[in-house]
Amino acid sequence: MSKLVIVESPAKAKTINKYLGKEFQVKASFGHVRDLPKSKLGVDIEHDFAPQYVAILDRKKILSELTKLSKKADEVYLATDLDREGEAIAWHLAQAMKLPKAKTRRVVFNEITKNAIRAAFQEPLTINENKVNAQQARRILDRIVGYQLSPLLWTSVRRGLSAGRVQSVTVRLIVEREREIEAFKAEEYWEIAAVLTPIPHPKTGPKEFTAELAEIGGGPLEAATQAQAEALVKELQERDYLVRRVETKERLLPPAPPFNTSTLQQQGSIRLHFSSKRTMRLAQMLYEGVELGSEGSVGLITYMRTDSLRISDQAIAECRDFIKANYAPEYLPDAPRAYRSGSAAQGAHEAIRPTSVAYTPEKVKPFLEAAQFRLYELIWNRFVASQMQPGRVAVTDVEVVALPRGQALDLAAEKPPENAAKFTVQGRTLVFSGHTALTGFDKKSELRLPPVAPGGKLDLVKLDPSQHFTKPPPRFTEATLIKMLEKLGVGRPSTYAPIISTIQAREYVRLDKRQFFATDLGKVVTDQLVANFSDIMNVKFTSHMEESLDQIEEAKTDWLAVLREFYTAFSSDIAKAKKTMKRPEPTETEYKCEKCGKPMLKRWSARGEFLGCSGYPECRSTMPLDAEGKPAPRPEPEKTEEKCDKCGSPMVIRSGRHGRFMACSAYPKCKNTKSLDAPIDIPDDLKTCDKCGKPMAVRRSRRGPFLGCTGYPECKNAKPLPKEKKAEEKPEGEPAAEG
Repeated sequence: MSKLVIVESPAKAKTINKYLGKEFQVKASFGHVRDLPKSKLGVDIEHDFAPQYVAILDRKKILSELTKLSKKADEVYLATDLDREGEAIAWHLAQAMKLPKAKTRRVVFNEITKNAIRAAFQEPLTINENKVNAQQARRILDRIVGYQLSPLLWTSVRRGLSAGRVQSVTVRLIVEREREIEAFKAEEYWEIAAVLTPIPHPKTGPKEFTAELAEIGGGPLEAATQAQAEALVKELQERDYLVRRVETKERLLPPAPPFNTSTLQQQGSIRLHFSSKRTMRLAQMLYEGVELGSEGSVGLITYMRTDSLRISDQAIAECRDFIKANYAPEYLPDAPRAYRSGSAAQGAHEAIRPTSVAYTPEKVKPFLEAAQFRLYELIWNRFVASQMQPGRVAVTDVEVVALPRGQALDLAAEKPPENAAKFTVQGRTLVFSGHTALTGFDKKSELRLPPVAPGGKLDLVKLDPSQHFTKPPPRFTEATLIKMLEKLGVGRPSTYAPIISTIQAREYVRLDKRQFFATDLGKVVTDQLVANFSDIMNVKFTSHMEESLDQIEEAKTDWLAVLREFYTAFSSDIAKAKKTMKRPEPTETEYKCEKCGKPMLKRWSARGEFLGCSGYPECRSTMPLDAEGKPAPRPEPEKTEEKCDKCGSPMVIRSGRHGRFMACSAYPKCKNTKSLDAPIDIPDDLKTCDKCGKPMAVRRSRRGPFLGCTGYPECKNAKPLPKEKKAEEKPEGEPAAEG
């Protein structure tokens, strides 16, 4: 009996293959085999949003091979991933290959291990239509938004831009934070610290400590200028310093739960400085299988697209056994730890964990690339630590009062005297390491204080005033942006990496020193969309749509009803926007024209933003802008050793609207130019114009190279280059689905 198994990737196929018998043949589909067409909307809105799926061009050969193999097989197992996208791939395969239901099997597993694979194949399922419909609804929503909204941006801002339900709201968050920062006005304030030592001075251990002034005269410290701070310092130097209160408590340092997709991306950014895209790519490799020498390909972690924090009983038992064998008894809790997942989490899924704690980071390190190892170590440590005892720190709060000389301190009073200045300090020492024995404890966070007791007298070593300024809201990093998206319910963790990549590729935001900056383009696009598409750009609306997709998956709502509800409002907004969305009006800037001295205006063209003289058309001076919206210096032409074949002057390399090219240095007297691209051979049968007989030459336009008659403009004959020679065109973009 022959059995065909289809998975997404060759790596996954290789790992699974070793756990199945000889009667199984495992093949990869290389991801999706069908999608909506790129050349048109591909959704029949008039007939209940019927999608028009076509085979993906570079999957046709694979699909044909899989179809032939499926006809010879007695059973076909669709073993794609267990999330919506994986379910949709399985469904598309079944549809494209026209698989009979009688021999179609769906298998899902959370980890690629011998036990998980065999259990899945012993109890195959059927394709989950609700998951498929949830994915279809998302794909169709994103296609409608991309194909109907993006062209409006092309006419009102510039070509090649894209909009999307999730990406546009994400850009809006960054733009709004940017404007908060721009509008922020820093205010000066001063802090005063007292360096103190107990009387008598300690002979061993810490001898002094620093306490911060918190209150004076019964209210908080308010010193806005250096003069005010210095006046307070002068006054405080003439006071007695006494300990009013000492309180020590133990605080727990509980371990963090194991990773889900969101927290893995966040910590990948914070701890490893990986982009979310890189983190997910590495996690995919660890899940699908890594060659471990004689063991062959081994899946090292469970499925990495999950919002669940659940751990299987078997994995918990193995982890507890490991802790018991490798740590003292006090490091193992009496009972296993359980963590609560969010309300939207799918109970059948697990958190991200090692498939076996026996694969310690040290054991697998020789077989992993450096980046793979660092991520695996992060996942392994987090999981094992999640089942360990909390760390414990002793926290000592000390309150010091500065009183006028000779004034007695009443320790029984509920509050310090109104004329007192109150200083505070908090000591912190590690009492029991707990899980931090594995995950690490920051020794710099410890502060050991000298022994002090209520009523004790202190010597003032010095008073230290320091100047500070209020700070604007922090810029988003990848980690904080992902955290915010999750908090607001915008998108889903599996969509964060592609969304963050897209908004950078579209030049709506830029990442500099791991912080997101909104570009002028991002601001303009956001303003246009907020003004014309209040629903699409609304965080609550976007979150509501995500909830609707979850309800489709849970069979609580109909996917077509969700599409109808969305499109009713969206189509109305599109109709209005076609009349109202216009190119932004020029705005005056602080910069002056280099030629006539008039103010330069910020303008928009099909190629983007630039500075143009307000004296246009009399003065046509323009200036390019850099990524920060400031005038960019014009690049100096690069000198070459080549001579102009028309006038003999040196040729130089310049930059133009279509990229770099070679031009005569005698311009404008000589306007000779040459392409820097590799020469393209013209077939013999196309070298001569079939209309006028003159030679044909390779010309270039924004759409790429083509053949044009050298008799232009008298003869306007033009032909496309033969396919194998034609430069690949860059798609203007739907942009692809957001999840």
